[in-house]
Amino acid sequence: MTPRRRATLRDIAAALDLSVNTVSRALAGKDAVSEETRERVRREAERLGYVPNTMARSLVLRNAMAIGLVITNPSNPFYARLISAIEERGRVHGYSLMLMVTEDSVDNERRVAEELMRWGVDGVLAVPVQHGADHWDRLRRSGTPVVLLNRDLPGLDADLVGVDYYDSARRATGLLLDGGARDLYLVEEDLDISPVAERVRGFRTVLDERGVTVGDDHIIRVPTRRRESSSQPWDPVDSYAIGRELAARVGPGSAVLAGNDYFALGVYRAFTEHGLAVPGDVAVAGHGDHPFAAYLNPPLTTVRLPAAEVGATAVDRLLERMGGEGGEAATGAPRTTLLPAEVVVRASTGSTGSTGTEVP
Repeated sequence: MTPRRRATLRDIAAALDLSVNTVSRALAGKDAVSEETRERVRREAERLGYVPNTMARSLVLRNAMAIGLVITNPSNPFYARLISAIEERGRVHGYSLMLMVTEDSVDNERRVAEELMRWGVDGVLAVPVQHGADHWDRLRRSGTPVVLLNRDLPGLDADLVGVDYYDSARRATGLLLDGGARDLYLVEEDLDISPVAERVRGFRTVLDERGVTVGDDHIIRVPTRRRESSSQPWDPVDSYAIGRELAARVGPGSAVLAGNDYFALGVYRAFTEHGLAVPGDVAVAGHGDHPFAAYLNPPLTTVRLPAAEVGATAVDRLLERMGGEGGEAATGAPRTTLLPAEVVVRASTGSTGSTGTEVP
């Protein structure tokens, strides 16, 4: 079956014996077109299934009404919530979303930056791979504002909106210490990225402040899984293997802080199989407050990340840089906005507090 050709303004004009200019003005709601003609054009456009060609319009107006969003890994639940928030906020302001995925590959990221430049999006929100800023700088210097999400990128003159992971790790570690833990372990990703570095820094800082000494072997790195050239760290398999090794080391008064809830899930199973009780023998806390966290046995204490707030704030910051809503594009030095997370206390750290208890 031969696909039907897309209806054009010329088709509507021919059917109604009007000029293309008149049809265009009628559909755009411009003046100098009678209400009767406007209604005739609308009905014929509906009959023909006419859809405006947004790309052609953007070439004429030099305004694509589109925002590029670049993320590293769609399997990360935080980014799933972030995408929804950005799409919703952009739609309110009339912008469509162009989603690109890099899988934490700098080669993919360079290709994505070039494609976004060719497409002519109005602005870009990007979770950077953090290995080179030249491609983002070329995009920015071409006139396309760039706002970084969740990871910093030294050397790039751009705003950053993300989570205060240093503070979240500090508070989660403090909670474990307040619960009586004296032998603490941090289970983290092996990626060289700023959120991981900030959580490690927060963990170490609190231990130093409280006079608790732990060795380097207490910060355990979970290998980032790679299947079919894709980065998939959000899987409990590797943390389960590490948890089995860790189970032989931990004793009474131990606690584990995991960099994400999937890592905590793997550790849970390993400890249970080894005969360790959570939290009776080992307290466990995570990061992310993923949907399953409240349904584990026992329910998992975790850090609830402000994904929606990060997304909405980033869109607003990008619109300022773009000069959206008819205003002047914001200038000046780039700003960093790190939003606070919430520690949700549940039974895995020995607390009987209800879900949603916030640790200040």
